[in-house]
Amino acid sequence: MLTPTTIREFDRATPDREETETATFALGCFWGPDARFGAIEGVVRTRVGYAGGTKPDPTYHALGDHTEAFQVDYDPGRLSYADLLDVVFERHDPNRQTRKKQYQNAVFRETEGQREAIETYLEADGRSPDSIETRIEHLDRFHPAEDYHQKYSLRSKPSLLGAFEEAGYDDEEIRESPTAAKLNAHAAGHEIPEEDGLTTALGRTAGGR
Repeated sequence: MLTPTTIREFDRATPDREETETATFALGCFWGPDARFGAIEGVVRTRVGYAGGTKPDPTYHALGDHTEAFQVDYDPGRLSYADLLDVVFERHDPNRQTRKKQYQNAVFRETEGQREAIETYLEADGRSPDSIETRIEHLDRFHPAEDYHQKYSLRSKPSLLGAFEEAGYDDEEIRESPTAAKLNAHAAGHEIPEEDGLTTALGRTAGGR
């Protein structure tokens, strides 16, 4: 059984925010990618939100010109930005783009290192940012989505969510919890990496990516 102790211990054992790097992408409705990327070994935290637009304070029902996006905090000692790009481009066709901006595909760069990594990645495939339909843009700001969108699959499993509530986690702490990122992936049907204490608590063994 998943217990509050398991959650707290797993979260304490993961890298702090200062030890991770952040990547921001958009691949249609953000619920699915949030769960899929949470299953990747080396991804520590995930969150969903809105990016790429000009509206100062977008909400789900007043999105303006923003796109549904998601962020991953990852451990650069275990996972590279290029590894994440591999998954992004495996999950969509960069030669096609939906007309509705809310669900468009995008790679948001924050640093010069990310810009260079994106260009190198595309060049290796004979492409450039200008030759594909996927938007390649600088990230001006990421607006976290409403609490009910965060860890959407996990929230559909009362037996799992209840352990976080019993541990005293509020909505922001659930959003930023490494345990919640992995269990959100598990609740969506993805295999999660073998993690001490976590897969054991679920009564299952999951391997790899």
